[in-house]
Amino acid sequence: MTDRPVRPPRPQHVLEVVASERLTPHLVRIRARGADLSVFRENPYTDRYVKITFVKPELGLEPPYDLAALRDTLAPEDLPVTRTYTVREIVGDELAIDFVVHGDEGLAGPWAARAQPGERLVVSSPGGGYAPDPEADWHLLAGDESAIPAIAAALEALSADAVGVAFLEVQGPDEHVPLAAPEGVRVEWVHRGTAPAGTTRALVDAVAGWTPPAGRGHVFAHGEREAMKGLRDVVFGRWGLPRAQVSLSGYWAYGRTEDRFQAEKREPIGQIL
Repeated sequence: MTDRPVRPPRPQHVLEVVASERLTPHLVRIRARGADLSVFRENPYTDRYVKITFVKPELGLEPPYDLAALRDTLAPEDLPVTRTYTVREIVGDELAIDFVVHGDEGLAGPWAARAQPGERLVVSSPGGGYAPDPEADWHLLAGDESAIPAIAAALEALSADAVGVAFLEVQGPDEHVPLAAPEGVRVEWVHRGTAPAGTTRALVDAVAGWTPPAGRGHVFAHGEREAMKGLRDVVFGRWGLPRAQVSLSGYWAYGRTEDRFQAEKREPIGQIL
C-alpha cells in the first residue's frame, strides 16, 4: 500500500473585511478587499472554493501562516483550523463569500455573523472543478444553502439561450435570495420546513420528480452528503447519465464537523462516487 501524495499548500491571501450583509436570516455575505485578486479572476470555475484559516486571536499569530511550522510548535488545541467556502463573486478589488449561519453553531458562521470592517480574512488560492458546459442541451443545478453561491455563479455564467432547472433547498420563503437566470432556466425553491438541514429527502424528491429534456445534459449537484447519495441514484441509476456529464459531491455531512467530514472521505461512509 502506497502513501497518498502530499499536496503542497495553496498560497495564502490576507484580505481585509470591508462589509458584512445579512442576506437572509441564515445567510451572511462578507466582502473583503485584497491588493491582487487576479488568481481568483483567472480561475475558470463557477464553483471556485477557498480554504479559510482561523486562528485563536490570543495567540497573536501573524498571517500568512506557516502551517507546517505551527504544527511542530503549537499544542493540538491551538492549531489553526481551516474551513472550505465557495467564492460568490469578485467585484473590483473585493471578494465576496456567503456564510450559512445558525447561531453559535460551528466556527465560520459565528465569525461571519460578528465580523467587522478591518478584520483580516486569510484565504487560500482558489480551487474548483465545474463550469457549465456551453454545448449541453440542458442543465440541472441542485443543492442546499451551502451550494447557493456556486449555483448562483453557474446561473450567471449560462448562455442566454440555456435550458434547465435549478433546485435549491432552504428552510422556507424567507431564505430565498435573488438569482439571475436565463429565461429558459427555472429556479425552484424547495422548502424543508422546520426540519434541520440534512435530515430530509426534500431535495432528492424534487429532482426525482423532474423529467430531463431530450439531449445531452450537464448536472451540478452539491450539498449534504446523504442527499448527494440520493441524487447519485437518480442521475446515474435512473437517468443513466455518464460520469463526464455530472459534477456531484458532498459539501458537508449532517452531524459532522468539517474535520470529521473531510476524514470520512477516505472511509466507506464518505464515498459518493
